[in-house]
Amino acid sequence: MEPRIPAVAKKSATRRVLRAFVAVGAALTMLLGAGQPAAAAPGWPVLNSGSAGADVATAQYLLRHHGHDIAPDGAFGPATRGAVVAFQQARGFTADGIIGQQTWGGLIATVRQGDSNQAVAAAQTALNKHGFGLAVDGAFGPATAAAARSFQSSNGLAVDGIIGPQTWQYVVGNGGGGGGYSLPIPRGSLSRGYYQAPHHDYPALDLPVGTGTPLYAVRSGVANQINNSRCGLGYSLAGDDGASYLYCHLSSHGVGSGTRVAAGNQIGLSGSTGNSTGPHLHIEIYAGGANRCPQPYLLAIYDGSTPPAAGSLPTSGCIG
Repeated sequence: MEPRIPAVAKKSATRRVLRAFVAVGAALTMLLGAGQPAAAAPGWPVLNSGSAGADVATAQYLLRHHGHDIAPDGAFGPATRGAVVAFQQARGFTADGIIGQQTWGGLIATVRQGDSNQAVAAAQTALNKHGFGLAVDGAFGPATAAAARSFQSSNGLAVDGIIGPQTWQYVVGNGGGGGGYSLPIPRGSLSRGYYQAPHHDYPALDLPVGTGTPLYAVRSGVANQINNSRCGLGYSLAGDDGASYLYCHLSSHGVGSGTRVAAGNQIGLSGSTGNSTGPHLHIEIYAGGANRCPQPYLLAIYDGSTPPAAGSLPTSGCIG
């Protein structure tokens, strides 16, 4: 006859067995996880003389953050190269004037809500490459924090709204920094439905926003001022993709004719100049010898996806 085991001893033994199973399970999870590494972060873009676009503007703002007084125009010219060489020399890096992995690592600075500096402007520029339409004002407010959290969530990163080294690498390394895309107005200004509204008589889009709303370049390219009775104050943006983006009825220009801009750079303020019945932004896309419907293009940017090529946009079907 086997000896009786007290009930308390049985419970204690059961707990030990359960703890052993949990420990084994945790060990197996770690071992399996070790064989399934997370997807590699995107590589840092390599920028040098002649590069242009949102990533260049981001780097320029970061150089400004480190005390180099250069224009954040998205064009990697002699002044930018000189600033890069000076920064590299000060840090003991190879002073080749090329912004690669090592230089990016030195340039970036962790920013969070409440910060106000040029590194925040750099982060806003980089986020705008992904379609967030933020004001590039260097102030890390609720809109920038929300954009950071949204970007982190969509890329499988820790969602804390803080732009640290990992988020920097993803936001700069993804999204086609040679050009990138941006909404033409701050994302929070209008809901999605306004971007699919038909225009009244030809392929175009009217976005009803109040006078003084910041306007952004949707693509990288060269901005040329317009001032006539039909468009009022406006811009014809010669995009690096070969398309032309027309902005009309501005209250003021923000950059001079012939200025190279990156996607997300502010180019002016909305208004009601020219042939206009009230404050709004009129925008057109001209590509392949025809006016194209901007609606599918801007809806894709609003949704965070890559828009179709401008030349493939429809020429009809967007008229009310």
